Amino acid sequence: MARTAPKVERLADEGEAMTDALAEVLSVAEEKGTVTWSDVSDDITSGEWGRLIESGLLVDADGQGFVVDDPEGVREALEESDATPEDDEDDGGWSTWDKLAGLATLGLFAGYSLNSVRNAIGGVIDVALGPLAEVVPFYVVILVLAVFTGSTSSILQDQLMDMSGMGDHQEKMQDLKERREAAKERGDDEALDRLEEEQMELMTDQMGMFKKQFRPMVWIMLINIPIFLWLYWMVFGTGMSLEPPVVTFPILGEVSSWREGAAGPLQAWILWYFLCSLSFTQIIRKALNVETTPTGT
Repeated sequence: MARTAPKVERLADEGEAMTDALAEVLSVAEEKGTVTWSDVSDDITSGEWGRLIESGLLVDADGQGFVVDDPEGVREALEESDATPEDDEDDGGWSTWDKLAGLATLGLFAGYSLNSVRNAIGGVIDVALGPLAEVVPFYVVILVLAVFTGSTSSILQDQLMDMSGMGDHQEKMQDLKERREAAKERGDDEALDRLEEEQMELMTDQMGMFKKQFRPMVWIMLINIPIFLWLYWMVFGTGMSLEPPVVTFPILGEVSSWREGAAGPLQAWILWYFLCSLSFTQIIRKALNVETTPTGT
């Protein structure tokens, strides 16, 4: 069953006609012990017959016809396939809330170029973060915010990204590649045409996957951009004055101002933020076991 279910799922992905063909072949095989093409030629196409043999679910019975490999597993997988309702909407599609978040994020991008927008956002966020900046040094404020944005980004990726789905898609592409090579070796043009159509469907699914993987980025930016704009507002918009040095970097040494270029054109506050964010984000992802690479199910 463990090896049979994925094969049946791949057939189900090709359409209801394939699962119907498999069910018909299974019925005849259980009734007669074996099944031949002549037994089912009135009910399924030659292409469907060849696809069942190609999938490994239909195996040769020493020249006496064919038998279904693991018939019990095939029956259970077909029942599960029938019991799973088809979604009216693509799972990779965005909900209304996702689209609203996307529009809000586009609006926030204006804060990077328009002072009025940046000052407005900075003033609003300062209501919540201003008291923190009065209690602890500014480099600690940046550290706290880097940990916060790293945590929210990791949690959103964990909740909204389906890396197992991407892994399954890669497995299907690899399986398709192997079946195409086998079809080329035996010169089966009909199978090659069918596999080409299947590849086009998988490419369409891949576009949906990419759209789905971009979905959490909208929510991440919706949280991170206002915080980043507030930091910019604090450094450039409030006339914040601190006694130098404001921070001491390894190798680079002391920095007298947050506006100072600490690494080429990269200003000190941005460098400190990214150093904190990158390091703590890796720790948080490890602690929460957040998957950021495709995995199979």
